Order: sequence, then C-alpha cells, then structure tokens
Amino acid sequence: MTLSARIVEATGPDLVDINFGCPVKKVVCKGAGAGILKDLPKMVSLTKAVVDSVKIPVTVKTRLGWDHDSKNIVEVAERLQDVGIKALSIHGRTRAQMYKGEADWSLIAQVKNNPRMHIPIFGNGDIDTPQKALEYKNRYEVDGVMIGRAAIGYPWIFDEIKHYVKTGEIRKVPGIEERIIVIRKHLMHSLRWKGPKLGILEMRPHYANYLKGLSHIKEFRMQLVHADSLDQIESIFASMADYYTTLEIN
Repeated sequence: MTLSARIVEATGPDLVDINFGCPVKKVVCKGAGAGILKDLPKMVSLTKAVVDSVKIPVTVKTRLGWDHDSKNIVEVAERLQDVGIKALSIHGRTRAQMYKGEADWSLIAQVKNNPRMHIPIFGNGDIDTPQKALEYKNRYEVDGVMIGRAAIGYPWIFDEIKHYVKTGEIRKVPGIEERIIVIRKHLMHSLRWKGPKLGILEMRPHYANYLKGLSHIKEFRMQLVHADSLDQIESIFASMADYYTTLEIN
C-alpha cells in the first residue's frame, strides 16, 4: 500500500484515495475493498501507513459496515480521522447489501454531525438526478455527494448537478453529436490501452449506457455491438448523426 501510494504521488495528483468500499466477491475474499471492514485495526494501520508515506492528502471511501449487525461507521470515521485522513466518503450500504435496497443516509449524517469529526464528509448511494443530489446534500448536511453508478456511461451528470445547484434549472440532455464525441474519446483510450481487438470488445457493453434514452436507438446499438473494426464503428456513428439530425429537423 505504501509503495503504491508513493508511485501514485510521483505522478502529481491532488490526493490519494483509498477504496475500502468495493463489495465485489473476488476483492473482499482477499481482505481488500470492503473486506477490510471485518478487521478494523488492520484498516486503521493500513491507512496510517499510507498517510505517513506521502506528503499529499489521503482520503478514504468506505461503507456503513460489513453487515447489518456491524454498522460501525461512526467508530471507523473517528479512527481514520485520528490517523490523518483529510476527507471521508461513505456509501450508505453495508458490504452484505452490495447495491440492493435503499442507501441509509441517516448514518452518514450521524458521522457528519458527530462533534468529534472535523474533516469533510461526502455521501454516496442512490444519487442519480441533480434534484436528488441537492436534496440529499441539504437534508443530511454533508459536505458533498459522490456519484458512482449514475455516472457510468453518463458523465454529463456532474455538469447537470452543478448547473442545477447554481440555477435551479435542469439542463437539456446531451444530443447525439455530444454523445458520439464522448463515446469516440472513450473508444480511442480503450484502443490505445487494450489494442484494436480487445479495445473494441471491451467497449461493447458501454454503448447501451451512453445511448440510453434516445428513441429508436436499438438498431444502431446492435450494429455497434457487432462491429469489429474502427472503420465500421465510425460508419455507424455517421449514420446515427445523420438519422438523429434528420429526426430533429422533422
């Protein structure tokens, strides 16, 4: 952990964030992610080691606890603050819940309102609209909200939230040209990182999220999922742009 933190620090980021929240089985079975919630002393010692190994701020994201009977987030927050973290993000579910049920923000508020706490507290869980982001921030008095699943394939949510907080108005959803620009950028990164074959294959599951909400999109989405070259994909993008531009004109 300390070596990793120093490698990250060398690249010049603003902070190092430790993810003690991932609930995926292959992660927690190794004691990583949310698995560390079963061993609080180890969680604290790991965090202290990272804090002591770098000069930049260290932050943490975690969950309410391992399961319903061990929601120890108030103690976790105090002890992590005591070893020097500069902010804490809390997902309002236990590891046992995974992503099921409704996130419990009341315990996040309990951490925020704890007189012992002085670091920023960010809430996470179920925030999928600008209205909800502002409502939860105000209701639970957190310093901010963290967006997770709602941003997958829809990075515009961050600007939408900022716009809503500033103006009280909902931004117009992105049109086809804007979506294609972002999809293409994602695809180019995927190709550079994974190569032409794997880059295209691993991009396929993302098209549905990026194109969600567009009328008559199913046929284009299926074409993208079956395309196996960049030229084919670019041709589909061009057809999509022409189709939706014509649709808007009519």
